Amino acid sequence: MDDGVDPQIRRQVLGAELRRLRDMAGISGRELADLIGISQSKVSRIEAGTAMPSSVQVSKWARAVNAPEDARQVLDSLVQAAFTEVQTWRTAFHNRPHLQRDIQKLEHSAHRIFTYQPTLVPGLLQTAEYAKRVLTLFQPGHSDSKIANVLAARLDRQLILYDESKQFEFLITEAALRWRPGPPRLLLAQLDRISSLNTLENVSIGLIPLATEAVASMAHAFVMFETDDPQTAHEEGDDVERGTVVTVETVHANLVVKGDESVGLYRTRWSLLRQMAVFDEEARTFLAEVTDIVRAEGNP
Repeated sequence: MDDGVDPQIRRQVLGAELRRLRDMAGISGRELADLIGISQSKVSRIEAGTAMPSSVQVSKWARAVNAPEDARQVLDSLVQAAFTEVQTWRTAFHNRPHLQRDIQKLEHSAHRIFTYQPTLVPGLLQTAEYAKRVLTLFQPGHSDSKIANVLAARLDRQLILYDESKQFEFLITEAALRWRPGPPRLLLAQLDRISSLNTLENVSIGLIPLATEAVASMAHAFVMFETDDPQTAHEEGDDVERGTVVTVETVHANLVVKGDESVGLYRTRWSLLRQMAVFDEEARTFLAEVTDIVRAEGNP
C-alpha cells in the first residue's frame, strides 16, 4: 500500500498468486468458476488483474484449491492491499486541474451515498461562496486562475441531489456547522441552504450536537458510495465494479477503501455516529439555534 503504487499492479500481483494456486491444484479455470459461482471469463479477468474479486470470492477460491495456511495468509495481505488504494495529492493532480469529475463518477455509479463530516459542510451541500472559500484553503491548493473551473465543477456535481432515484444521507457535527471560512453572512447563507436541501425527499441530514453524549469518536470525514450488491449482479455484467466504496481524504493523500471487512468498519462507525445525531423536526430546531448564534456573532 505504499504511496504511488499503481492499484492495477496490486490487482495483478493478487491475480498472479490466485493463478499460481489454481495451477498447483490442477484445476481448470472452468472448474474453478463452477466451484466458486462466477463465470470462467471472470476467473480469467481476475487472474489477469483486470477484475477485482470480492473477499468472499477469494476465500472460496482458497478453499477450492485447498490452499495451505501460509498461502491463505499471503492472500489476505494481498487482498487488503488491493482493497485500499492510496494516492498522494501530488500524484492525483498530475496533469489534472481538479478531481471533481472523478468524484462525480463515483456519485453517479452509486444509488446511496453516506457522507460524514466533522469539520466543514459537505461539498454537495455547499453554497457557491462557501465552496470557493473552502477551495482556496485546500492544500496543495488551486491557482487563482483555476478556482473558477474547479468551483463550476463542484457546483455541477450538486445537481445529482435532485435525482430522486438516488438516496443521500449526511451526518454533520455542530463544529462543522459553526466552522466559518468567511464572515457571518456567508455562514448564515450556508445554514439556510442546508435547511432548504433537507426538505428533499431523497435527502436525509442528521446533525450531531456537541452536547450529545458520545458513543463513538468523531474521527475523520468519510463518504460511502453504495452500488449494487455483488451477490445480485448478473454474470454478464460482473466486470462492473460493485459493492461499497469508501473514500477518505487525509492531509497528504486520498484513500479509496474496498472489501467487506474494511468497509464494514465504516458501516459500524456510521451506525454509531447516527445514534448521536438529531433528525427531522429536532434537527430543524437545532439548526435554527445554531443560526441564531451565528447571527448574534455577526451583530455584536
